[in-house]
Amino acid sequence: MFDVIIVGAGVSGASIARRLSRYKLDILLLEKENDVSMGASKANSAIVHGGYAESGKELRGRLCYPGRISFEKLNEELNFGFLANGSLVLAFDEDDMKMLATLYEMGKENGLDDIEIIGQDELRKLEENVSDQAIGALYCKGAGVCSPYEYVIALVENAMDNGLELKLNSEVIGIEKNGDVFSLTCSTGESYEAKYVINASGLNGAKVSSMITQTDFDIHPRSGEYLLMQKGTGSRVKQVLFQTPSPKSKGILVTRTYHNNILIGPDAIDEEEIDLGTHEERLKEIYTLAKKSVKDDVLNLREFIRSFTGLRPASSTGDFIIENTRTNGFINVVGIQSPGITSSPAIAEMVEKILEEIGLKLIKDPNYNPYRKPIIKYKDLEDFNKIKDKVDLELGNPERLVCRCEQVSEKTIRDALNRGIELTSFDAVKRRTRSGMGFCQGAFCRNRVLEVMEDEYKHPIENRKFDSENSGISRLNKKDINELMKKMEV
Repeated sequence: MFDVIIVGAGVSGASIARRLSRYKLDILLLEKENDVSMGASKANSAIVHGGYAESGKELRGRLCYPGRISFEKLNEELNFGFLANGSLVLAFDEDDMKMLATLYEMGKENGLDDIEIIGQDELRKLEENVSDQAIGALYCKGAGVCSPYEYVIALVENAMDNGLELKLNSEVIGIEKNGDVFSLTCSTGESYEAKYVINASGLNGAKVSSMITQTDFDIHPRSGEYLLMQKGTGSRVKQVLFQTPSPKSKGILVTRTYHNNILIGPDAIDEEEIDLGTHEERLKEIYTLAKKSVKDDVLNLREFIRSFTGLRPASSTGDFIIENTRTNGFINVVGIQSPGITSSPAIAEMVEKILEEIGLKLIKDPNYNPYRKPIIKYKDLEDFNKIKDKVDLELGNPERLVCRCEQVSEKTIRDALNRGIELTSFDAVKRRTRSGMGFCQGAFCRNRVLEVMEDEYKHPIENRKFDSENSGISRLNKKDINELMKKMEV
């Protein structure tokens, strides 16, 4: 029997697992997909938010800033990729300036000490490529960007090094409680028992909750679409550039990713059904709105490499739901939409306190190791002409370049394959090594990666498709974007 079972290996579940792994506890993490970070934690803006966009009257407003200031230390320990490059909320008229004043006051109430409202001169010193139409901005020095799926992977890898047990492809289909013991039945037919259960199952949060306790909320998908440009374009934008927010969204953003791509989006559409496809009209609107924030030559659809959709698990309460339920010992951690990634360290601490308050004994493990070596670190691409001979090296040579667009070596891929989580798809390797994230989007390296996987694992890899192919997702590709450019006369 386990002390704690966590349902869901997204950013909330992973953060909680890693936080609890510092104690002498038996912990099980259950995930219905074939890898960790497969839901909202994988496809999002990747922003480590400042902490000014939500009121302190909301739980998410109170948790954002404490979470944000934890990221520098977390990155030092886990090496997942974090850059505190700052954020700017741009104002284009006097109404926008009034909104900046409101955000500033909320930030101060939430404890921020690194925000200020700046005028045109200071704005252009900070961001030379900002639009000439911007008249001011709210500047938050400590906000930044991270690599969100690498963050979740690092959390789980470190927790597993400290004793966590992970079960993938294990969807929870039933929960019972007999006395003080919970019994969870999975789609695999396996059952597991625990004294405490944490429901961090994202879009399935209400469904899982209703299996065992009275559930007075709904979780619905709120979709946001994005456009991603090729590596190197991100150097044109220094800070994260927001427009003034709406009730549903923090506004269309233009930002560099941690790995130096330009990312623009998202919009915010409440969905009745899950739709991970991308759509011409929505992407056209996002691109048009994003152009408002920067000078004309910053965004170029000819540099497009990928579109994608993220689904935020929005709750009917409009806020995070983190609480011990009426079924004592079953803790809901649901409705974790933006700023969920930023808040995740503080969410984990809050859950730890709830568990201790309801009787879980937390005894520190003297063997706990908070450190995890990186699989990759940020790097600029080398002159390909100087390293192209490495592409044709034989299988088994650690210096062989398996992915030429992102210049990923065989040594890096084999490292990723031996981190405790058996990887069963090309996309799982992609998220850890960036193989397939370059200009050709895996057209060259997919079969080469699968070849290394089969050589390392000594068995065939049955899942040989991209994740989007397996799920039937329809996304606009380069050909579609070229057609859109003609319609827009770009």
